[in-house]
Amino acid sequence: MDLSYSMKDDLENVKKLGSDLLATLRNITKSVKIGFGSFVDKTVLPYVSTVPAKLRNPCPQRHEQCDSPVSFRHVLPLTDNASEFESRVSRQRISGNLDAPEGGFDAIMQVAVCEDRIGWRNVTRLLVFTSDDVFHTAGDGKLGGIYLPNDNRCHLDANGLYSKSHLYDYPSVGHLAQVLSAANIQPIFAVTSTTLAAYQELSRLIPKSVVGELKEDSSNVVQLISDAYNSLSSTVNLEHSQLPPGVSVAYEPHCGDAVRAPGGQGGVCSGVHINQLVSFTVTVKAEACLEGSHDFTLRVLGFTEVVRVELQTLCECPCSRTPQPHSPHCSGGHGNLTCGACSCSPGRVGRQCECELAETTDLAASCRGQNGTGPVCSGKGQCVCGQCQCNSNVQGQHCECDNGSCERHDGRLCGGRGRCQCGHCQCEPGYTGSACECSLDTSACEQDGVICSRHGQCLCNKCQCEPGYFDSLCSRCPGCRTPCEEHRDCADCQAFGTGLLSHNCSAVCNHTVVTVQPAPAVDERWCKEKLEDGRLLIFLIDGQEGAVVVLRVKDKDAVIDQTSMIVLGLVLGIVLIGLMVIVAYRISVELLDRREYARFEKERERAKGNEVNNPLYQSATTTVVNPTYFKD
Repeated sequence: MDLSYSMKDDLENVKKLGSDLLATLRNITKSVKIGFGSFVDKTVLPYVSTVPAKLRNPCPQRHEQCDSPVSFRHVLPLTDNASEFESRVSRQRISGNLDAPEGGFDAIMQVAVCEDRIGWRNVTRLLVFTSDDVFHTAGDGKLGGIYLPNDNRCHLDANGLYSKSHLYDYPSVGHLAQVLSAANIQPIFAVTSTTLAAYQELSRLIPKSVVGELKEDSSNVVQLISDAYNSLSSTVNLEHSQLPPGVSVAYEPHCGDAVRAPGGQGGVCSGVHINQLVSFTVTVKAEACLEGSHDFTLRVLGFTEVVRVELQTLCECPCSRTPQPHSPHCSGGHGNLTCGACSCSPGRVGRQCECELAETTDLAASCRGQNGTGPVCSGKGQCVCGQCQCNSNVQGQHCECDNGSCERHDGRLCGGRGRCQCGHCQCEPGYTGSACECSLDTSACEQDGVICSRHGQCLCNKCQCEPGYFDSLCSRCPGCRTPCEEHRDCADCQAFGTGLLSHNCSAVCNHTVVTVQPAPAVDERWCKEKLEDGRLLIFLIDGQEGAVVVLRVKDKDAVIDQTSMIVLGLVLGIVLIGLMVIVAYRISVELLDRREYARFEKERERAKGNEVNNPLYQSATTTVVNPTYFKD
């Protein structure tokens, strides 16, 4: 998802779509996982402001806190937990950049090549790309001094950030189409009306992709994804890889009730229904002799299975032109063998002259089903003398029963829990579903004998919650109280005679039995509820005996208000650290003063000179003796 500032209102709607999206897609397919990632643009000029304050908060309004811009952030691997999706996405904040085009191509490339980090499975892979603006492509990186082409590698760091966006240029459209096709990822471009035309042109260049118009606030994203999935899953597109020089391939789709659509380099059937069989006749033609052996692959876009075709051309017959009459190779002498091929005698046909024309006038007609109008042996065998010789895992008069075409789950036929019989899975006891993917066990949905907390249905040993409820047992909802909150007041009044229900405890709480323990071993299963008077009530819901709930309550004399202890510990810790800092400061100042004083004394001693009188020195004072003075 594009998290530039213009997508602010869209993010608020996406935060709420986890459970709705899973519920909608589960109506189409039973195995669904969703993940989340976000992108803005490369964090260099001129795409993003590199002013430190703008990197910290790129929003135009200074009082509004936004996330720092990133090229791509992998937020949540693929999961089937709707509450986890909503929780992780709800913590995302909008960001911002400078220019209009976004760095979505970098994000698509990392999602395609980082298969283990994203959590891709060997199933249908959809990539929903939401944005309200156009995209940067190869060559735009030169504006920021980035000239190295994208290296087609995963560069997500430990925090899920694309760490090499400042080194590698944006991928080109052709490069992106090649990577998405190789990874069997089908993109859905959910974009606003202003950019719809640009993404429709992009979709024409990326096989197996669709474009949907997104409302300005993304309120229709769930319906858009559902419609796009139906469009992608109902289209079968058979294509080939690069061909050797001088080789061409032609396709003839047999779509049945579906619509034969014009394809690019392959055959396309659109409007295909679930479990409907479509087939393709593929003709390979060599215009010239090939040197050595060559190969190419055929595959249906969106699937991992491929068919590898090996080619060798026989330009000359390595044999004598002299025929071998009545050769034993030709069904015991019913033809002449010339260069490895049988020229059959009159009344005989077949590669080895094994069939008599008298047996039937049209050998191929008896090998066609659907009143003689279908393909020969349903396209899964060879017609020999008017009878079908079916390929392996195929049976039936006209090879109509395919024991290898059943649905797969986790890459295994019938999920490894059943037997494929004529295109339908015969499941083992305890499993059901079209691919035996659904367990009939309900143990994971039960708690104390109650299925999904009576707010959902147990399907495939997983709770499908009613609207408004979530978690693995449908026990939570936005307005519901947790089990701890539900039994808190009864535990308080029955154990200590206090709390909101103390005046009518026996009548209201007659369904609970409480025992008080002085010092039990408390772990994460215990409820820790703060009461209105500030006390911390610790109790354990010990189970249910019929209609009675058993509670174990920790004695209030042994209950220590952990919050108060934490606050007191923090205060004492801060005071102690402060005193230690002051003492350390005074000691360092005292040591520094003493060191300076000692150096001063040493300099003063060194400054004293020699005290011997200078012989050239004459005093400035003169002594005069009075000649008339006489001593007594």
